[in-house]
Amino acid sequence: MSRLSTLLHNLLVFGRLLKSRGVDVHLGRVLDAAGALQHVNVGIRDDVFYTCRALLVHRHDDLPTFDAAFDLFWTLDGSRGKPEGLPPRASDRTGDRTGGGKPLGLPEALGAEAADLPPPVGTLRTWSGDEVLGGKDFAEFTPEEVALAHRALDRLEWNPGMRRTRRWIPGRGPRVDLRRAIARSLRTGGDVLALPRRTRRTRPRPVVLLCDVSGSMERYSRMLLHFAHALTRRHRRVEAFLFSTRLTRITRQLRGRRIDQAVTAVSKAVPDWSGGTRIGDVIRTFHQQWSRRTLRGGPVVLLISDGWDRGDPDLLRDQVARLQRSCHRLVWLNPLIGTTGYEPLTRGLQAALPFVDDFLPARTLTNLADLAVHLDTLRHR
Repeated sequence: MSRLSTLLHNLLVFGRLLKSRGVDVHLGRVLDAAGALQHVNVGIRDDVFYTCRALLVHRHDDLPTFDAAFDLFWTLDGSRGKPEGLPPRASDRTGDRTGGGKPLGLPEALGAEAADLPPPVGTLRTWSGDEVLGGKDFAEFTPEEVALAHRALDRLEWNPGMRRTRRWIPGRGPRVDLRRAIARSLRTGGDVLALPRRTRRTRPRPVVLLCDVSGSMERYSRMLLHFAHALTRRHRRVEAFLFSTRLTRITRQLRGRRIDQAVTAVSKAVPDWSGGTRIGDVIRTFHQQWSRRTLRGGPVVLLISDGWDRGDPDLLRDQVARLQRSCHRLVWLNPLIGTTGYEPLTRGLQAALPFVDDFLPARTLTNLADLAVHLDTLRHR
């Protein structure tokens, strides 16, 4: 069966699920959604979610019902033509809508309503491959899974938002553009007939990546390097650094299109791979050598480290505090968050965390998908 027929069948079944839960959905709206989905990337869950919600929901009170139904329908088990593992949206972090995090089969989810549903005829594929892979620790990845994960990371959208510059351009802004008004008045004998406006120019907010590749991070270093490569390719204004006992800029090495070439170039450029960790000294070096160049424009700084530091905790506290003051938002990504019994009890982390805006996990694909959603929410704050 063709891709369009498969997509239409899944939408018809989903429409019946919505209707059974009280959402006013008729065939015309489902056909509109099927037509719209041909113009978006159905491999990205959020694109499918917001397209369907815009076209199938017409009452604000029905939005929670649609969200729950969407999570239920698109996490069905393999016996009903389940889509492959899906990345969670930001709303998924607030609670588990599918019951304990276990995918529900369509019969259990709908109860008696499932008896009237037609059998599945295909699968609507999405980007994340296997749902188990999305929750698997990076340290346990096989080489084949690393390749699958990199393709998944390449499809994520990294959008930390826009920033207003000091330059003014024509637009519907708060200020009157007197220069343009006077220039136009020459055409009418000096009479000002209209008051053109001007607004601030906006530019994409830059991203600065500081990644720990010391010995304690060795299990995660290669996968996080794949993350840095994907981030550099998807977002133009990225400055990337690796550190252990010293700081190395790898922005140029990550510009290569192929990940294997980028990894080879980075491995040659970093002299202290899998060495000790002196985060405070490294951030001080970053401030002395790179801050004027990389911290312009209010960037979002991603600091990736497990926090095992051999340096002075007071120095780390002071340098992290300075880094937070110099950027738009400081996000510390720790691959140990979520492991059994982990608590941030090291002296360095205890000193630095009061000056960190977000302390988030970075040990699974799901964590990085959540990070992409989190970065996207920063532009609305």
